[in-house]
Amino acid sequence: MTSFTGQRLAGLIAERTGQPSLGHDAAVVGRVLPFKVSAHVADELVDWSRAPDDPLYRLVMPHRDMLAPADFAAVEAALRSGDRVRLRLVVDGLRERLNPHPGGQLHLNVPEGGWGLQHKYPETLLVFPRQGQTCHGYCAYCFRWPQFTGDPARRQAVDGPGAMTGHLARHPEVTDVLLTGGDPLVMRTELLDAYVAPLLDLPQVRTVRIGTKAVSFQPERFLTAPDADDLLRLFERVVASGRHLALMLHVSHPRELHPEPARRALRRLRGTGAVLRTQAPVVRHVNDDAGVWAAMWQEQVELGLVPYYMFVERDTGPRRYFGLPLARALAVHADATRRVSGLARTARGPVMSTELGKLVLDGIAHLPEGPAFTLRALQARDPALVGTLAHARLDPAAQWWDELVPYGPRDQALIPGKPLTLEGVVG
Repeated sequence: MTSFTGQRLAGLIAERTGQPSLGHDAAVVGRVLPFKVSAHVADELVDWSRAPDDPLYRLVMPHRDMLAPADFAAVEAALRSGDRVRLRLVVDGLRERLNPHPGGQLHLNVPEGGWGLQHKYPETLLVFPRQGQTCHGYCAYCFRWPQFTGDPARRQAVDGPGAMTGHLARHPEVTDVLLTGGDPLVMRTELLDAYVAPLLDLPQVRTVRIGTKAVSFQPERFLTAPDADDLLRLFERVVASGRHLALMLHVSHPRELHPEPARRALRRLRGTGAVLRTQAPVVRHVNDDAGVWAAMWQEQVELGLVPYYMFVERDTGPRRYFGLPLARALAVHADATRRVSGLARTARGPVMSTELGKLVLDGIAHLPEGPAFTLRALQARDPALVGTLAHARLDPAAQWWDELVPYGPRDQALIPGKPLTLEGVVG
């Protein structure tokens, strides 16, 4: 399965766009952030005639604006110097400033002795199989970009199912196990089976989730791969055990599901009895348009998929390149929802996955003190907070949870920061 990274990717960009400067920029940015593009994406999804403004190009390709101008210049100068030590120092410093593990992932989510596991919510355990900590291709906005930089200190991974089953034995409250990464479906079926099979022996586990973008980036995984049929039989086995198998498909743009191989892959997956849910963040340059989301949700329903989440771009990596103001994300979700029927209105959003939990922007309230964002806790470390509402000042520039200002002390349950006084409220 051919893929392009590093200098090969930079060369591909220069060749197919006819713009050597884009290849140069890709080589510079690719020293800081990880990029990987499958042949399927390069040949079937990207519209090279529109590059660099094509949304699928922006989804996967490096762009110089992903780094601040001064940072781009620093990496470029270090590369030209030929000094590897200088380059490493510049790159490491930049990566650390890009907030590599947002939301307290490492110091709050990882259980003691459980590197490669995350247990943020009582009923759900995340598992990072070592062999699944890459993808068929990388989304340029991925919040798990540190998994792909080659730095073992930043790479979450568990070597075998033992730590997973041990943790489950100590935590009978866990009912859902999410195999994540990376993309677990880069693994050979026999390796994936080693993690799935033990779950079928545990009555407490009622749902097995697998996060993947393989349908979009490598549909051949389900069609012509040597173990494609074995993979489908594994899925059938999970369903036959009486458990819910949820394939969490990452779909960022409607064009991803247009190629016939993707359609055939979806038909085969649905035939296993698995439920296919879709999710993606709303991001600048790719899908920050209500019409794109409405078309995507409608087509997904027609294909038998369930739209699940519209996320807000997390506070990590090139977030200033991809991120949107919360007010804009809310408008995109609301407008897209109005354009589709009830069956396509199942995607909750826009949702921020924060240190506290998953918070959804429900709308704008017009309070006596002025307009406010209304937030609701969909999920939380503390289950008592689930369903809690809070209001924050309507700040048109805010892009993330920690930039919000609560209206009063009661709103601090969900929103960090000091409450506004009435004199500080801007109507």
